[in-house]
Amino acid sequence: MAESIAPQHKIPQPVTPQSATAAHAPAAPPAKRQIVCFSFYKLMPEWRRLPATERAAHKAAFAAVLEAWNKPGEFLSLTYSTIGTRGDVDFCVWTIGYAVDELNRMRAELLATPLGGYLSTPHNFLAMTKRSQYQIGRPDESEGEGRGAIRPGGQKYIFIYPFWKTRPWYLLSMSERKRLMDEHIRIGLLFPRVKLNTTYSFGLDDQEFVVAFETNFPEDFLDLVQQLRETEISLYTLKDFPIFSCVRLTPAEMLDRLG
Repeated sequence: MAESIAPQHKIPQPVTPQSATAAHAPAAPPAKRQIVCFSFYKLMPEWRRLPATERAAHKAAFAAVLEAWNKPGEFLSLTYSTIGTRGDVDFCVWTIGYAVDELNRMRAELLATPLGGYLSTPHNFLAMTKRSQYQIGRPDESEGEGRGAIRPGGQKYIFIYPFWKTRPWYLLSMSERKRLMDEHIRIGLLFPRVKLNTTYSFGLDDQEFVVAFETNFPEDFLDLVQQLRETEISLYTLKDFPIFSCVRLTPAEMLDRLG
């Protein structure tokens, strides 16, 4: 029950030029939210049978598109190899920008290259940044920054997967969800070498969230996920797979590992 407070008379304070300016200062504009996409590509085996010179030209053209679209502060793509970690995909392009149209045009240019003619896209996850409802407690956590921005680190590995919660989760009170999330956050803080990036897909794609964990220590991520399975909040997880274990490489290195 809310407490009743008796009205109190307040002594008017003189208005100084500084305080008047502060009172009428416009509110800071909301942070511009980013469009985030994880595209996973599978290479047709016929490509590996092409002459080496032809394959080299294909890789150069593909890398040139990636380079042309990298615009600091506006549009960024990171490349990862999944050779040996997944059987259904060979590499990932993680793109962070500000417009769906730019993402669409960039992907179209990639597929228009000679190498694009040998690629399929078994998985593609679209999402957007959004202020979290919960306080994460670490300055490097993209979900808790409240600034609507993903800032990738320099970690060697990333673990990516789509995520759905059950419908009963959304019917819980905010206080109950906060209680359950507090335990989830507490365990996450035990693994400071794992950086979490959470993005939101409601209405944009099939999943509700896409999570991407960056780390140089895969063993830390394994232990983190195992401990999270034992939390009460895990009862409200509907689906959290497929999971992609990816190795961060430059575009040239990633393409060379294709063959």
